[in-house]
Amino acid sequence: MKTAPDFRDALSTLPLVAILRGIEPSQALPIGHVLREAGWRVLEIPLNSPQPLQSIAALRARLPQCLIGAGTVMNAQQVRDVHAAGGQIIVSPHFDPMVVAQAKQLGMLALPGVATPSEAFAALRAQADGLKVFPAEMISPVVLKAWRAVLPPDILIFPVGGIKPDNMGAYRQAGASGFGIGSALFKPGMSVSDVQLHANHFYQAWTASS
Repeated sequence: MKTAPDFRDALSTLPLVAILRGIEPSQALPIGHVLREAGWRVLEIPLNSPQPLQSIAALRARLPQCLIGAGTVMNAQQVRDVHAAGGQIIVSPHFDPMVVAQAKQLGMLALPGVATPSEAFAALRAQADGLKVFPAEMISPVVLKAWRAVLPPDILIFPVGGIKPDNMGAYRQAGASGFGIGSALFKPGMSVSDVQLHANHFYQAWTASS
């Protein structure tokens, strides 16, 4: 089994994952550079974006300081495709043991989506590197705090869905390790300067909640 990249090291300064759903390959590098300059080190290209593997390959080649991965990964073949494009992280909206197993076999990080404690423990038994709590709109900070009380204390937990600068603090106090940030950071049609502004707002919100 290959060794996965150091996820915790990449998250040490800013544990936020940029979810760039809908990004075009022509936008990937300009936006990737802006995010890197704003302190972001983990970038996710959902596979339901236009030509996602091209964006992943471009970012991987030009941003060696960042971890580049794919989201909305639904099966083991997609894991292999992402790996061939240079991707390092596999993120899913659900937990599929075959997806996690294929990612680990290829030395990639696996972040499956979970919405119940049963799914969370099953994902950890499958050797997931962290948990994507999704959708976070359904899982309040109170619920997350209860999860944190029973899950292993060193497990990385990332609420995803509806996360904004003004609700990060409550989730963080409840035990969130970081967050996945989607449409509040990037939506198709946004300019590079818009993304830069949102990226800086999230950076400041994370710093203020520490």
